[in-house]
Amino acid sequence: MVFVKAQKSKAYFKRFQVKYKRRREGKTDYRARIRLINQDKNKYNTPKYRFVVRFTNKDIIAQIVSASIVGDNILAAAYAHELPHFGLDVGLTNYAAAYCTGLLLARRVLKMLEMDDEYEGNVEATGEDFSVEPAESRRPFRALLDVGLIKTTTGNRVFGALKGALDGGLDIPHSDKRFAGFSKDSKQLDVDVHRKYIYGGHVAAYMRTLTEDEPEKYQSHFSEYIKKGLEADGLEAMYKKVHAAIRADPTAKKSEKQPPKEHKRFNLKKLTYEERKNKLIERLRALNSAVGNDDEDDE
Repeated sequence: MVFVKAQKSKAYFKRFQVKYKRRREGKTDYRARIRLINQDKNKYNTPKYRFVVRFTNKDIIAQIVSASIVGDNILAAAYAHELPHFGLDVGLTNYAAAYCTGLLLARRVLKMLEMDDEYEGNVEATGEDFSVEPAESRRPFRALLDVGLIKTTTGNRVFGALKGALDGGLDIPHSDKRFAGFSKDSKQLDVDVHRKYIYGGHVAAYMRTLTEDEPEKYQSHFSEYIKKGLEADGLEAMYKKVHAAIRADPTAKKSEKQPPKEHKRFNLKKLTYEERKNKLIERLRALNSAVGNDDEDDE
């Protein structure tokens, strides 16, 4: 038998370094993160902001984040579940909703910094690529796009959020190669296709297809749209109203949901020392009385 040298000896494991927890869990790409948060040394304590976009099954999270030694600081945040306050009740995770969430965050952070009048951005979404121009007084708010572990394919929803933030007035370095409607062959962005995605045109087209071909599937897939009385032809007008409402007042609205009257408890209530002592005494008394009863029965 051929002698095989043991590569992983005791000395190897003594110097083996375990990777960070979030890397082991597959949540953070630290190689990408370090490049996003590294700040030039001559800028001293100036924060370097990231435009962070994350998607869940039912929500879109957009945040303006800066890194520090003790942890990340969130300057502002916007969520897709806030969009019902602005008139968008359905389809909160599609490309059009991502655009609205990015727009909401951009207008919110600029209002917070009192820059919303200087930098209005692109008031009407035409689908064309837009970059904010510096004003005379203050430079535009700059952030870097942080997509996390999302695969950056052409037409991904994360670029819908990016487009919303750009139109909202933020300065984010980007290229139009990943927006919906960019053609590999012609190397150009099809503005009409991109505009269609911003105003939910792809959803409207699917609604029309299902209405003609599979009415039952349409009833189940778009049941919430039907409840709200939304049809394929009315989607664009609805999204225009949402964009206008966001620009009119992007501040966070307080929830109108009433707190529960009774608190539901799913775990046992923690007892105090006195309660635990009394409970033990009762158990001992019960055991003693049970033993006494058994002795009487034996006699």
